[in-house]
Amino acid sequence: MLTTILTAVGLFAATNIDDIVVLTVLFLASTRGRPRPWQIITGQYLGFITLVIISVIAALGLTIIPDEWVGFLGLIPLGIGVYTLIKGLRRHDDDDDDDDDDKITAVGLFGVAGITIANGADNISIYTPVFRTNSVGDTVTMIIVFLLLVAVWCAAGKLIGTNKTITEKLERVEHWLVPVVFIGLGLFILIESGVVPRLIGALT
Repeated sequence: MLTTILTAVGLFAATNIDDIVVLTVLFLASTRGRPRPWQIITGQYLGFITLVIISVIAALGLTIIPDEWVGFLGLIPLGIGVYTLIKGLRRHDDDDDDDDDDKITAVGLFGVAGITIANGADNISIYTPVFRTNSVGDTVTMIIVFLLLVAVWCAAGKLIGTNKTITEKLERVEHWLVPVVFIGLGLFILIESGVVPRLIGALT
């Protein structure tokens, strides 16, 4: 049991370390009103549970999303980042009041879930073979540990993203931080998955 728990902790940390950055940015945006903290936490859980379900189904030998299509999920954070960037530029051009609670528009519940899923290709690729070789009891134990650690990750993201010292230092760049992180994440997923080279190859 202890070995299973420690393995689960290691797997979760290895596959979700980048989520700390995303959660920090989201909670930073929440200090301006959007998204709400409950949307971030619920969305993170919804997205992660979806990844676990896909991994379990894949471990049973079924395929929900063909491997060549997984990379296109990177379009989710990319689209959110571009949309947020455009809205930020429009507000800047309009010289909106700095105290406007809506001056940073990040994402809502399903946006957070979508980003979590899009960023979870490595989760699926690692969890699937582990679930396939584990006993049912060990798999259930791992999933429980994963779900507990999602709460720890959210708490860490909130602690960093809402820290007064950190938020004060990021005030001058917070308009750009959300879109830059999401656009960078989307492009990374698209390139790392091989989707871009395949598209280029198909067009040439």
